[in-house]
Amino acid sequence: MPSSAVLRRALLALAVVALALWTALTTQPRLGLDLRGGTRIVLETQDTPALRADAEATDRALEVLRKRVDGLGVAEPSLARAGENRIVVELPGLRDPREAAEVIGRTAQLTVHAVTGTAAAVPGGRPAADGSRVLADPDGGGLLALAAPALTGDGVKSADAVLDTTSGRGWTVDLAFRDGAAADWARLTGEAACAPAGDPARRVAIVLDDRIVSAPAVQAGVTCGAGIAGGSTQITGGFSAEEARDLAALVEGGALPLPVTTLEQSAVGPTLGADAIRASALAAVIGLACTGVFVIVVYRLLGLLATLALLLYGLLSYAAVVALGATLTLPGLAGFVLAVGIAVDANVLVFERAREEYAALGRTTAVRDPRRPLATAFAKAWSAVADSNVTTLLAAGLLFAFATGPVKGFGVTLALGVLASMVTAMVITRLLADAALALPAVRRRPALTGMAGLGRLRTRLARRAPRLMVHRRRWFTVSTVLLLVALAGIGVRGVQLGVEFTGGRDVQYAATRPVDADAARAAVAAAGFPDAVVQATGDGGRDVTVRVAETGDSAQRRITEALTGTAGPVTVERDDLVGPSLGGELRTHALLALGLAVAAQLAYLSVRFRWTYAAAAVVAMAQDVLLVVGLFAWLGKPVDSVFLAALLTVVGYSVNDSVVVLDRLREIRRTGTRLPLADLADRAVAQTLPRTVNTGMGALFVLAALAVLGGDTLTDFSVALLAGVVLGMASTVFTALPLTVTLESRAPKPPARPAKPRTSNPTGAVV
Repeated sequence: MPSSAVLRRALLALAVVALALWTALTTQPRLGLDLRGGTRIVLETQDTPALRADAEATDRALEVLRKRVDGLGVAEPSLARAGENRIVVELPGLRDPREAAEVIGRTAQLTVHAVTGTAAAVPGGRPAADGSRVLADPDGGGLLALAAPALTGDGVKSADAVLDTTSGRGWTVDLAFRDGAAADWARLTGEAACAPAGDPARRVAIVLDDRIVSAPAVQAGVTCGAGIAGGSTQITGGFSAEEARDLAALVEGGALPLPVTTLEQSAVGPTLGADAIRASALAAVIGLACTGVFVIVVYRLLGLLATLALLLYGLLSYAAVVALGATLTLPGLAGFVLAVGIAVDANVLVFERAREEYAALGRTTAVRDPRRPLATAFAKAWSAVADSNVTTLLAAGLLFAFATGPVKGFGVTLALGVLASMVTAMVITRLLADAALALPAVRRRPALTGMAGLGRLRTRLARRAPRLMVHRRRWFTVSTVLLLVALAGIGVRGVQLGVEFTGGRDVQYAATRPVDADAARAAVAAAGFPDAVVQATGDGGRDVTVRVAETGDSAQRRITEALTGTAGPVTVERDDLVGPSLGGELRTHALLALGLAVAAQLAYLSVRFRWTYAAAAVVAMAQDVLLVVGLFAWLGKPVDSVFLAALLTVVGYSVNDSVVVLDRLREIRRTGTRLPLADLADRAVAQTLPRTVNTGMGALFVLAALAVLGGDTLTDFSVALLAGVVLGMASTVFTALPLTVTLESRAPKPPARPAKPRTSNPTGAVV
């Protein structure tokens, strides 16, 4: 490579690393609510007879909600429209989702009426034809008959919660009206002032959502016909400070143009999020350290350089996340940590290929310039690196397209991690290796490079290549038995779908002392929830998770009281609520994502390989997916959106592993050898098995650290991926390769057409 090209590549890499370092040091990450604590609510606007819940009307509703949220005093709230008629509200620091949902989700139709007198009961407070209605008197004493609205909430200029210490009224809501509404208010109170004291007609009713929240009588000092000037008044009603602030936020925010329903709400305590950050960071450090030590032991100098590149990979991917403003969530952290383990894959592919090229060149030639086998290795490994990473990017893209909430963050960080790993492996590692291998001290010590030998496993396989393909029927039988066991688990134990897919409520409580799971289960059943799923987890069994089909707040309060009676005081650490309609929709999206993942992998691999190769890789991947689902069914673990993230990652990893071996098989066949395809497949396994083992070890180190340190959610995620990684390595050898050989023997590739011979004309010219 010309020195000028090397210099340009080095300068580019240095600029990228410097920019990443500056971004990481100067930009704060945007943490999701599952990491910093708070409440997330998904609302859906509903059609009315007069207005359709389209994007325009939903945007108007969003602006009203924004004003209400501002009134709650939440720092850095986030509101965004999702799709045509959904609004996602994130409220950092707000722990009670019921409070938020009650305030921001109410229709809040504020009207002010003249009171015409008392009345007999009218069912439901149904308004009469002239707009009058009968509603309950908030001060007791029956019902009040109200005239048609004199003014509405649109005329309110401001609403403030005020503690009235002079008159002893406690907390009130002070209203200030706009100019036109101020005149209407003066006229309304002037007419009421003409009624004698004690007459209901002297009162003015302030109605919010068909309920009289205040019906004060006009004071004796107000002149008949003149009314209260100044365009202001107070709403009284014995409010607490919180009730007054909520009411002020509702009134000032205005009326929602459309009714809204709560599809999903979740709340996470800040302690839980901080623990997740610490656990993920520690898992990343441990996983990276173990992976680095392993790579250095196996590949020596090249392994050391790859470890340095991995550190830079972590910097690049983190900087990309914060620079793009992507929200870093708990699954996103897991994706970031997992990508550390996967990032070593490209390096291992290149290093194993470099060992082959070193041996092919001969010791004398390779020692003279060890950069030659490395350059050839980078060139030959590019196809496998690109294909394997594209399959993972497809899975990440599907996660981003079909997942909701925090799992989208997993797709983003996984995709950024894959791209960063390609940059570090194919650019930064190569630059470091070229510079190191050019040193005379390194050339004098070829064993130091890590390329001078094929490695113990590869050497042993070279002496005696495995004869795996002759036993294809045996491997098919074993695979079939495993699939039957998995399907039996799905059929007998059933798949425990999480609340995301079924609808319901999933609440995690923290107790002050260890909780007996059976006692907690009995207490919850006695409270009226015999079908609830109750689990004691966490440190010493102090965490209790309760999953029920009921989504109401009264049900959650009864469960909390039941647990308090059994386990002592408990606090809510996480509260997830999903409506049944959204659960069904998410379930459909999950199946669609998996179906599209299979179709996308098949289409891509059919383009890059023959259809026989593609079909074998996809069948092996589908087998891995079913086995992981069956494992979770037998273990009784919930299948939720985080599990979906793990499953789609297994899809990418499984195909990734198969692609590397199939790519080598294709390469061997192109050499023109006349050996049977089964022998070539055995040779492909022997040549790529060290890469498979070494890459798998890198991922296993990280996943094991996450499984031990990551808490309940990340533990299940890690178990799924641990199973997927092991099954993916096994299915490549025992399913994908045997199936490829079988399909190729039944549908062999047609021989290439010979080139048309050239003929000559009578003049001797060749045509």
